[in-house]
Amino acid sequence: MGELTVSTAGRRPPEYHWLLPAELREPAEPVRSLRSTRDWLVDSLCFVMGLGWAVLAGTDLLRADPDVVPQWTNTPAWLAWSDLVAGLVLSAALWWRRRFAVRLSVVAMVFGAFSIAAAIAAAIIFFTVAVHRRFAVTAVIGVGSLCSNAVFCVLRPERDTPVLESLAWGTVIYVIIMLWGMVVRSRRQLVVSLRDRAERAESEQQLRVGQARAMERTRIAREMHDVLAHRISLLSLHAGALEIRPDAAPAEVAGAAGVIRASAHQALQDLREVIGVLREPAGDANPERPQPTLRELPALAEESRSAGVRVRLELLVDGPAELPAGTGRAAYRIVQEGLTNARKHAPGTAVRVRVAGAAGTGLTIDIRNPAPVGPRTAAALPGAGTGLVGLAERATLAGGRLTSGHDADGAFTLSAWLPWPQPGAAP
Repeated sequence: MGELTVSTAGRRPPEYHWLLPAELREPAEPVRSLRSTRDWLVDSLCFVMGLGWAVLAGTDLLRADPDVVPQWTNTPAWLAWSDLVAGLVLSAALWWRRRFAVRLSVVAMVFGAFSIAAAIAAAIIFFTVAVHRRFAVTAVIGVGSLCSNAVFCVLRPERDTPVLESLAWGTVIYVIIMLWGMVVRSRRQLVVSLRDRAERAESEQQLRVGQARAMERTRIAREMHDVLAHRISLLSLHAGALEIRPDAAPAEVAGAAGVIRASAHQALQDLREVIGVLREPAGDANPERPQPTLRELPALAEESRSAGVRVRLELLVDGPAELPAGTGRAAYRIVQEGLTNARKHAPGTAVRVRVAGAAGTGLTIDIRNPAPVGPRTAAALPGAGTGLVGLAERATLAGGRLTSGHDADGAFTLSAWLPWPQPGAAP
């Protein structure tokens, strides 16, 4: 079948390998035998126990001395030899007891009906059945073994011991063996179950890591769009003005170039802020660098005015210092994207931005600009078409909502509501 490549992924660790039944084990490397070192030791011990008892009981029966073996009477030579041979055969079969447990248990029932020397080997085989087979099989084998024991008590009764008493003792011994084997089987199954749970938990953790990476990539794309699109739109607006007026005075050209340089510098600064957000530690800790909040909205509006956009900003916020940093950052990005969209899709129009709210009622953001009139004087900026989708996702993640669209007058409106809980209120 080709060369076998051994991998440790999904394998049971060696320290737990010996706890599992042989049929549940997976070899750590391609080997010819499924027996581990522990299996060889256990099988050798079982063989020595079975063989030792068979030789001891068989030789005592062959002596036919009542002083040595006083329990059983009327043991002819052929029965003694048959008893010894049955014990030796069943003891040798212990080496294959895991693979042929049920078949060997049937043979043990037959030998157990007349053999004393096979008692230890038969008990070991029955214990193996209880450990490696399900309860229904174990119960059937147990009933058959009890019937075999009953036949033995009738054929070879003990001296001065009633048959019912011998039968009762045999039943007790078989029940103890069966319960002991079932306990061992349950413990091994528990170990396997816990091991599988650990493997599934590790797989789920790897899946969560992959999902977290995908979400982080999405977050990077959203932050890049929100931050850089605003600055680049300003750069494009000023560059378009220079392109339309190539005969402008040197002072005007120098002023526009200065604005472009300042906007490019501010774009790099915003990019550093995005990196600071992406390095934000887990939990509610603050980012590495200060992030924009409501306090930066007047500066944002002033930048748009310097680019020729008519912006009317209304800040009606009670206690802006108490606004959570995450809510303030989300509000800033929503206003920033709204102004960017107005410059891109409705140049030359007046934009009204209204931000109002208080603790306990939430923060409301309304951005409105009328439809553009007349031909456009600058080329439209390319867009990915995902700005509003990203804003809606940002608002949803913050626990709020966002709507956008054209009203009855044809004006474009962008409305958002962000939660602002009372200080000290439970989240």
